Parts: sequence; structure tokens; C-alpha cells
Amino acid sequence: MEQEGYMVTKKVYVLAVLVGIIAGLGALFFYVLLQIFTQIFLGVTGYIPPGPANEVSIIELGIDFPFNPIMLVLIPTIGSLISGILVYTFAPEAEGHGTDAVIEVYHYKSGYIRKQVPIIKTLASAITIGSGGSAGREGPIAQIGAGFASYLSYKLNLSEREKEVLLLCGMAAGIGSIFKSPFGGSIFGIEVLYQKDYEADSFVLVIISTFMAYGVFALATGWGVIFRTPLYTFSPYELPLFAVLGLFAGILAKAYVLFFYGLRDNFFKKLGIPNHVKPAIGGLMLGILAYFVPESLASGYGWIQLAMYSKLALNTMLVLIFAKILATSFTISSGGSGGVFAPSLVIGAMLGGVSGILFKDLFPSIVVEPGIFVLVGMACFFAGAAKVPLAAIVMVSEMTGDYNILAPAILASTVSYFISGSTSIYEKQLMNKAQSPVHIPEYISCLLETFKVEDVASPDITIVSEDITLKELERKFLSTKYSSLPVVDKNNNYIGIVSLFDLSSVPITEWDKKTVKDIIKKTAVYVRPDDTLSKAISEMLYNGLPNIPVIDGKDKNKIIGKISFNDIVKILYYKSKR
Repeated sequence: MEQEGYMVTKKVYVLAVLVGIIAGLGALFFYVLLQIFTQIFLGVTGYIPPGPANEVSIIELGIDFPFNPIMLVLIPTIGSLISGILVYTFAPEAEGHGTDAVIEVYHYKSGYIRKQVPIIKTLASAITIGSGGSAGREGPIAQIGAGFASYLSYKLNLSEREKEVLLLCGMAAGIGSIFKSPFGGSIFGIEVLYQKDYEADSFVLVIISTFMAYGVFALATGWGVIFRTPLYTFSPYELPLFAVLGLFAGILAKAYVLFFYGLRDNFFKKLGIPNHVKPAIGGLMLGILAYFVPESLASGYGWIQLAMYSKLALNTMLVLIFAKILATSFTISSGGSGGVFAPSLVIGAMLGGVSGILFKDLFPSIVVEPGIFVLVGMACFFAGAAKVPLAAIVMVSEMTGDYNILAPAILASTVSYFISGSTSIYEKQLMNKAQSPVHIPEYISCLLETFKVEDVASPDITIVSEDITLKELERKFLSTKYSSLPVVDKNNNYIGIVSLFDLSSVPITEWDKKTVKDIIKKTAVYVRPDDTLSKAISEMLYNGLPNIPVIDGKDKNKIIGKISFNDIVKILYYKSKR
């Protein structure tokens, strides 16, 4: 089996398994650490947000303070300050939502992540989320899994492509395990890199890592899904309503991304204070918001759980849509550490919950169960915001164990994906593989093999006779822009190439006496019209020439033109712009 220019050996499969096991252990460690910090920080406030029904608590510290709304303001500020100092002191690349950092490493840094990044990301994110930060687990665990894969790859001196693929394995394995969505996590790993493409050739190795990680994580936390859901069914008559939900989700996703990065670029980046302190400003803004809307704190999975069973009021869900957008932007746009997946699910779920209730009131004979709009809202909002429609659908299905949502989720997510346009919460995403530096060599290679010399060659060529003096040859070089020229004999037969280097190797005093015949390289370098550009490049590189003659396809002694590096670069450039 061959993938992207290298042979997948047993060694790579073994490493994919190892990356999966370590990513699963990393997910478990982060999961426990998050529970500890949540109980320590939010326990002091007396406010612990509800969680999803099927998530187990591995550790209980027994911290039980009375509710104190003032502490809701202080604790997110303190937690964000600690996180900011950790990140900007030891690993600035760990700021923000993490997944973007892995995407950037994949495209531009040959899969290299500094070894301290996963450690700092783990601590900073656990503190941020544990102190109430509106962020999720996906960004931190992506960097944890990818960080180990990067460390292992460089320690073993793997090839560039192996490093890149194992990086995807680590990212997908971490996400697939901590969300108990191995198949969805695998798809996320190959889909999130691009807005309109996939790293499909890496899928086999990615899915091996992800299912290994899921197995390790589920052994400790149980094999059940995260959310407990009623048995939903939908009527085909509801499909137009799901399309409308997708429309709402696409518009909201676009607004969310624009606000998220607008706040970062136009406010936090312009603050004249050290980066270490900026997350604390965001934490304070979050704390003030939480004083009025405490539901905006932390990941918010518990509110999704309640919405699924129609236990949240319409006005609560409506407020939470916008409160969660504000809270997430305050937390992460300021430089805080955490993921955007969980907040996006909450926003989408609340949008779906509001829409479901409204649709039920407007079309009571059509809408069977408004709760299903909560599930579909989760999928379609994240599909639009993150440009991962397939991963969003599968992940939500796996997290809820409800595959009845597939048809409506596909419809709504497709609408949301197109309505939201090119805006994405992952700003390091590229449009497709053709834009990634990772794939430039293979695309160039394909183009060079596709085009023939005759497609590029120019008939405009300067030829010199073997009988002219070196003084005349100098004048020929001065009148052209080339550093090498083809040479013909008295019968106009091509016999070789002479270069400026050949000329300069002869003393000037002898230029009037010697002819080109005395210094010519007798080896005739050339290509034919039906040769590929790949062969032309090879001939030029091997002989150290910037251009070579093109000879007649039937008569190798007759020169009909020339081809140069510049000619090839031009066609590659113009084809890339099409």
C-alpha cells in the first residue's frame, strides 16, 4: 500500500498504534485534570454547571462552598491570568483554541511541535475551563495527541510525510477518544485541514490511531455515549424546516466567526498591555457576563443535555445563544487556552432548541418532536462554523448514539456549510490540498509529467557556429540573456553547448585566436518535442544549464527551439491561477 509518495511499512502502522495509545492516555489525564480544576475553582463559587448524563466522574474532592455570585466574577479572571502567564511564558503557540496551531504545523512546519507545548496546553486549558472559561476539550487534546506524535516522529527521524501523517493520527486520536467519537474524530482529522478537501490517503492510519485511543479512554470512562437522548424520529415533512434551521445556522456561524476574530483583532490585540495579562481581561469580561448569565460558563454540555429533553425554557436558550458567543470570544479571543468545539455545540444546540419550539408552535401537525432540532442544530452549526460538515454529522451522531438524525443533519449541515461561505473558526485552514505546501511537490510533479516540451518550448533561439572566434562568442553572449548557447557545425548539425564558464576559463588574450570548436562540450544535451517537462527539468539540473535546445523529433541534428527554467515556471504559475 502506497500513500502520498512513501511506502506504508509495518513500522508506520506500529507507530500509529502507539500514537493512539498515548493519545488515549493523554485524553484520560486531561479529563481527570479538568475534573480536578473544575471542582477546585468553580467549587469555590458554589456553582458547578451540570454535565451530560453519561459522563462519569472519576475523582471527587468534596469541595462544597455556598453560592457566591461575586466569586463568579473573580474566579474566571484568576484562572485566565494563571493560564496566560503559563502560556506566554513557556509556550506562546499554546494560546487560543489549539486545533488551528496543529493545522498550521501540518501545512507549514513539517509536523514539528515543541515538546513543552502539549504540557503547557494541558495545564493552561484545564485551568481555563476549570475556572469557568467558555472553551472545550478539542483544541487542547488535539495538541496533546499531535504533540506526542511530533516528538516521536522527530526522535525516530522519520520522513517528512510520515511526520505529517502521524501528526494527523495524534490529533484525530485525541479528539476521537475524549469525545467518544472514534469514527467522527478520524474524519475530523482528515477534514479540518481544508475547507473543501480531505487528506483521504491518511485515513487508514488515522482511524487505527483513533480507535486505539478510544479503546484506552473508554476502558476507564465507560463505553457509553456522552449524551443520553430520547428516541427521536422525524417526518419527511420536517425536512424543509431542517433546511431553514441550516439557513439560520449558516448565518449565525458566519456572524460568530466574524465577532470572534473581530474582538481579537480590533480589541485584544490593540490593548497596550503584555500578552500575559490579556486572558485575564477576557476572564474578567466573562465573569461579569456570568454574574448575570452563569449558564455561559465552562463547556456547557449539561445545558445541551437538558435541551434535548425540553427542560430549558425558550427565553433561556435564546439568551444562551448570544451569551455563549460572547463568553467564548472573551475566553479564547483574548489568548485564553481551550477548544471551540464544545461552545459551538452549545450555540448550535440552543439555536436548534429555539427553532424546534417555534416550528412546533407554527406547524404542530408537522413537527413530531422539537428535541431533534437540538441534535441537528449542534451538527449544522459546527459544520458551518468549522467547515467540517461530514465530521460534525458523524461526531454528533456518535456522541448521542442517535443515527436517526443523519438525513436531517446532512440536509441542514449542507445548507449551513454553503450559507456560511468561506468564513471558518479555524483560520489556518486552506481551501484545498493544492494550496498546501505539503502537496506542492506532488502537484508540480503531476504538472511536469502532464505537459510536453512542445507545449512550452520557444522557437526564439540564438545558435553559434563552431568556427567563430571566442571574441565573437563574447559579443553573442552580450547580445543575449542566456549563459549557454547551442553550437552547430558547418552543416548546421547540432554538436554541443558552450557556456560563459567555458569562455571565462580561457585567457582573454587568446580570444582572438581560439574558436568555439576549441572549448565546446562535445556532449550534446537536448530534449525532443514529445518529452515531458519532467525530463527537461532533469536534463537541465543534471547538466547545470538554465536552458537547453529542443531538437527535431525525427532528426536529432536539427535544432528547432529551446526550453528554459523560466518557460517552465511561467506555465506552472499560470496553471496554478486557473
